[in-house]
Amino acid sequence: QVQLVESGGGLVQAGGSLRLSCAASGSIERVNTMGWYRQVLGKQRELVAISTTGGTKNYADFAKGRFTISRDNAENTVYLQMNSLNPGDTAVYYCNLRQWVAMYWGQGTQVTVSS
Repeated sequence: QVQLVESGGGLVQAGGSLRLSCAASGSIERVNTMGWYRQVLGKQRELVAISTTGGTKNYADFAKGRFTISRDNAENTVYLQMNSLNPGDTAVYYCNLRQWVAMYWGQGTQVTVSS
């Protein structure tokens, strides 16, 4: 089993920054993909950014140039640095880990951007 614990969400003014962290524990495979998704109430969960143990990173178009994903493979931790936040970024952000055919989610952390 795998557990994901997120931290770093909160309230920030437009133009501000936040850094999310997610620590994974349990049966972590050497090869995996960790990342972040977000969801607004009533809408589908959407990809923000993902990063593989091999170093490949993918970003949603809205995240490119503003958000940076990074990870510490030794600590099984993934980070999301979010800059130039705007009210459209308000959502619950979920950490995700995929290994083999299994997928795990964190409990989510609220990010609210005020105008």
